[in-house]
Amino acid sequence: MSQPLPIPPLLASVSDVAAELDSRVDLKSMTREELSAWVREELGESRFRGDQIFQWLHQKRAREVGAMTNLSKKLRTRLEGTARVGGLALEDVKTAADGTRKLLFRTAAGDRLESVLIPMEDRITQCVSSQIGCKIGCRFCLTARMPMRRNLSAAEIVDQVLWAQEVLGTGTDEGERVTNIVYMGMGEPLDNYDNVVKSLRILMDEHGANFSSRRITVSTSGVVPKIARLGHDVPVNLAVSLNASYDAQRTSVIPINKVWDIDQLVAALRAFPLPPRRRITVEYVMLAGVNDTREDARRLVKLLTGVRCKVNLIPFNPWPGAPYARPTNDAVEAFGAVLKDADYTVTIRYSKGEDIGAACGQLDGDQV
Repeated sequence: MSQPLPIPPLLASVSDVAAELDSRVDLKSMTREELSAWVREELGESRFRGDQIFQWLHQKRAREVGAMTNLSKKLRTRLEGTARVGGLALEDVKTAADGTRKLLFRTAAGDRLESVLIPMEDRITQCVSSQIGCKIGCRFCLTARMPMRRNLSAAEIVDQVLWAQEVLGTGTDEGERVTNIVYMGMGEPLDNYDNVVKSLRILMDEHGANFSSRRITVSTSGVVPKIARLGHDVPVNLAVSLNASYDAQRTSVIPINKVWDIDQLVAALRAFPLPPRRRITVEYVMLAGVNDTREDARRLVKLLTGVRCKVNLIPFNPWPGAPYARPTNDAVEAFGAVLKDADYTVTIRYSKGEDIGAACGQLDGDQV
């Protein structure tokens, strides 16, 4: 297995901040179709040149126009005058005892965000962030304690995956690689809808990273009006952070339930345009003494009637000052048994990376 590539130092300077405010078009934030159209309209070049640039960005992971050596020097000079290559600076990589890696990034303006690489038996899943901070306010999530700073651009979302490929050593025959992507990091993906959808289209492009839609999952806390729209716009997998079996219970842990209640959310799940042989993932964070009883499980069974889904039970991952505790393993197993008896597929996610603050609900960009 190849060794991870060395991590370059962060260059936090006035010029970095200026780059974020740069008015030049961001090449990495464009889909291949947008890039090809821009190349034709702005530079008078053929569509083929747009495809070349896209491949340099998303297959070869070029971080500056000057690296695109099969473009003429004249074209590179013109590109540098009208466009830039956006993205992130990789500041640090922390590795947990179980092999989980947490990647700490900075934007050009100095804001921090995190992404996590989770090793499994037959795959490596990357948990990517879509915002810096989050306004949803889920009480079990450490990110919710951060101020909501801003949405990430499509380039900043995509660049988390490109950097992960560098860290894993992708590009060699023996290198590890990201096989699955979950939008479950910092932020609410459907609250940054346009940039998230654009990033998905970029990552799934066969001329770029070429991820299958079957290997990408977008998770939401329940932004009901965007759920069906996502299913029509991009055929990725859907996960929903439900975490309760009745409204008062859910409102106490996820305030967005005041806006779109459980009935509205479940109706949106039933209407979601699922591709054949796929199911929605219902995520259920288990909180000791709050939502972890057999009665909760029986209510959940009734609630999910008619929803083509599987249930992912997530025992709460503690963090300093958290208002909840993790349930016992016996309570988790008993809850799952009720669901299995009702013929639901159930997985229990005993999260990895807890010793480096990389488990589900623990991401904060090292800012809190």
